[in-house]
Amino acid sequence: MRFSYVLFIAVIFAITGFSCKEKGGKYINQGEIHYTIDYVGKFGPMPKEVLPKNLIVSFKNNKILFEMISSFGNSGIFNLANPDKGILDTYFSLFTLKYFYAVQPGEQYPGFESMKGIEIRKTTKTSVICGFNCKNAEITFPADRNKIYNIWYTNEINIKNPNIATPYSQIDGVLMNFFFFLGPAELHFDAETVYKKAIPDEAFERREKFMRVSREEIDKFINKMISL
Repeated sequence: MRFSYVLFIAVIFAITGFSCKEKGGKYINQGEIHYTIDYVGKFGPMPKEVLPKNLIVSFKNNKILFEMISSFGNSGIFNLANPDKGILDTYFSLFTLKYFYAVQPGEQYPGFESMKGIEIRKTTKTSVICGFNCKNAEITFPADRNKIYNIWYTNEINIKNPNIATPYSQIDGVLMNFFFFLGPAELHFDAETVYKKAIPDEAFERREKFMRVSREEIDKFINKMISL
């Protein structure tokens, strides 16, 4: 009897998403969200162990910084959104190589060409992730509308336009469980911890030590890093 009760409680915790942590309360307007990354499929000869293991999203009102950094060669990709200053940048770094692309009005960040034509259908399903009430949406692709991917998002974190210049720009909430096709790779992100903390304005300024390149060039670098 006691074992059945413990098992029941464990299942409830798994379903409601209490395995992750929320530190700082709901409706915060600045802080960090830490996600784990799961890589699905083949990635060429590069071991998954040297690929970025975490995504860190720093936010302050309508300013957002997405960072995926690997310990291998100090490599990484990060997207910066500072709409008040007209900054929507993608940065790429690998060893001494440092490049960035400034997204033009109406464009998405580079690397998401594999997600063209997605359809987003919001559902009535709900869940709790990191203590935040979340809503569900189903994602399909043109090649197979019968294959459905699920994403989860919350309106209980105060970020304006949290998905600007991404394939999920239609989603009016902060993504807590989602995926990207980034070049040839399929990446799944699960929120692990949400922190309330002060983020300096300097974190959302354009980086000076990166060379500006074309969209085609930054796409090439991103694909190379994921499929080395």
